[in-house]
Amino acid sequence: MTSRTRDPKGSQCLRSYSWLVPEPSVAAPDLAACAARRSRLSARLGDAALLLSAGEPPTRSGDTRYRFRPDSNFYYLAGAAEPGGVLLLRPGRAPASALFLPVQDERDVLYHGRRPSADEAREQLGVDAVFPIAQLELELPRLLDGIDEVYLPFSTCPVIERAAFAAIERLRAGDRRGEVAPTCLRDARALLAEDRLVKDAAAMTALRRAVDISAAGHVAAMRATRPGRLELEIEALLEHEFRRRGASGPGYETIVAAGINANTLHYTAARGALAAGDLLLVDAGAEWELFTGDITRTFPIGGRFTPAQRDAYEIALAANEAGIAATVVGSSLDAIHEACLRVLCDGLRTLGLVQAGVDEAIEEELYKPYYPHKTSHWLGADVHDVGRYTVQGRAQPLRAGFVLTVEPGLYFPVTEEVPAELRGVGIRIEDDVLVTAGAPEVLSAGAPKRVAELEALVGQG
Repeated sequence: MTSRTRDPKGSQCLRSYSWLVPEPSVAAPDLAACAARRSRLSARLGDAALLLSAGEPPTRSGDTRYRFRPDSNFYYLAGAAEPGGVLLLRPGRAPASALFLPVQDERDVLYHGRRPSADEAREQLGVDAVFPIAQLELELPRLLDGIDEVYLPFSTCPVIERAAFAAIERLRAGDRRGEVAPTCLRDARALLAEDRLVKDAAAMTALRRAVDISAAGHVAAMRATRPGRLELEIEALLEHEFRRRGASGPGYETIVAAGINANTLHYTAARGALAAGDLLLVDAGAEWELFTGDITRTFPIGGRFTPAQRDAYEIALAANEAGIAATVVGSSLDAIHEACLRVLCDGLRTLGLVQAGVDEAIEEELYKPYYPHKTSHWLGADVHDVGRYTVQGRAQPLRAGFVLTVEPGLYFPVTEEVPAELRGVGIRIEDDVLVTAGAPEVLSAGAPKRVAELEALVGQG
């Protein structure tokens, strides 16, 4: 297919990928890093091929759609944020890399603006060839001929699955002509996960920016918090701060939970009111260049913790710090979880909610009514980022370059066993931590979490 485009007044022009993210004025991908990632992955692919899709905007309702956000694996390798395209890698062959792109007609130019040409996309993104997406099923048999093993995203992209299976059937039918069909299909997500788990320099640059903006949003939320406001107002102010600082928006659905709402772990309704004497839990992260922060802070709506709230908060904070201290090379998410559990169980015993010693409380899971979730997950281009948690039946050992969350909490149900002043209280403190060759680096240190800091800041906006 020719890469030339027609004038927009003509019948067609190629709708090429922009090499910009959805908010081009504020962020753009590191295309040299994308090329380096393709090179690293190609070395691992060997004689195999890889197919990835950018995806399509999901339908909101009727003929309206949500704002498009490309598949993380696709963007990680291609650096393109436009919907509807497919990336092919086939090392050692010509072309070794190709993009299949939607074609833009006059109406699309009128409504959405002219996109860069195929020549521009090929040159700027550094791929070898560009084809119209409509030719995917036509070109793929030729491009997969003689390749035995193909990686593709299982069960997530019907366009790729349909084209790959059609190509295999067509190549099988050409056996007498010497055509050779792939015989092995593998999950592309597992292949990409290992590369994404250890963050490269470009990923860390984007992730640091995302976390810094996230922290600034949390500070803005703290300053704006006062009795009588709505959870929805705090959510709006926080996400405004994200975008004001150049983020495309939140990296996941924001949680603003006042009072007892904090005991619903993924509370996103944001329809409650902020009342004096309650705590406010905010779990939110900004997305920058499709990498996201993930920070949780809990603070007093009226600006001062009650003595009981402060005691419980200090327990959660000590657990958070113990978990961070355990975030070192050779440790694991299980070890971080246990470090937090030991502090939480000791604290629950101090509060009179657990009678057993720490070891027994952990073994018998006596903490579960007050701490029902795990402590950590990987963080990166997805908030719950890719990467194996176990290797050969054992917890994945931490390596330098891993980024993860440390997020212990305490959640007190409304029961007779719980002291009246703690009933309905929910606390979580979450930080984003980089594993280094030395001490762990807390990327989210810009979001205050100590009692004195919070009390000095809340309601001061």
